[in-house]
Amino acid sequence: MTRTARAKSAPAVGPGRPRDTDLDTAIIHATRQRLAEQGYSQISLSEIAAAAGTTRPSLYRRWPTKLDLVVAALEWGFRAQTDSYPTEAISELEPREAFIEAIRRLDPAYFNADAMLLMGNFMGEARRTPELLDVVRERAVNPRLAQLEAVLLKLREDGRIRADTDVRTVATLCFGAYFATFLREDADHRAIAERVCDTLWPSMVADG
Repeated sequence: MTRTARAKSAPAVGPGRPRDTDLDTAIIHATRQRLAEQGYSQISLSEIAAAAGTTRPSLYRRWPTKLDLVVAALEWGFRAQTDSYPTEAISELEPREAFIEAIRRLDPAYFNADAMLLMGNFMGEARRTPELLDVVRERAVNPRLAQLEAVLLKLREDGRIRADTDVRTVATLCFGAYFATFLREDADHRAIAERVCDTLWPSMVADG
C-alpha cells in the first residue's frame, strides 16, 4: 500500500445523525484558505474548526488526522478543476488548438489562484510529510501530463508533428513554464499556453 493510499481523502462515515454536507464544505474551504496562508505545518485544526463554525471533535469525526483533512481538501480542488474544463473534448480540436488546451490544463493555478503557493509548500514538506507531494503527483500532476502526452502521441501517430518529437520532454517543458513564469513574476500567466505553443510548435510540426 502506498503512502497516498493510507491517506484518507474522504471523511469517515459512521452511525448516527445524517452528515451535514454544508458543514463538510465549510471545513474544506477553511482548510484550503489556511493552507494557502499558513502552509501545512502551521495550520491549526482549532482555527479551521472555528472558521467553519464547528468544533474540533466534529472535525475529527469526519477526518481523524490533519493529513486526512488536507488530502480531502486537495481532492476537492482536483475535482473542481476537472469540472471547470471546457465541455468540448480536446480530441475534437484542431491539432494546434488541442496542444494549447492541453498545455493550459497543466497550469497549477487553472482553478485556484493560490495553487503555486501550495505547490511550493508541499515541495518544502517533501521530507517531513511526503504523502502530500505523493497526492499532488498522483492525482494532479501525472494525469495532466499524461493528457498532454496523449495529445502529442496522437498528433505524432497522425503525422501532424514530427516522428522524432520527444513527447515526454515537450510535456515537461510545458509544465515547467508555469513555475518559471511564477518565479519571474511575469504578469500575464494566462497567456503561457499560447506563448509556449508559439515557441515549440514550429519545431515540432511535420513537414508538408
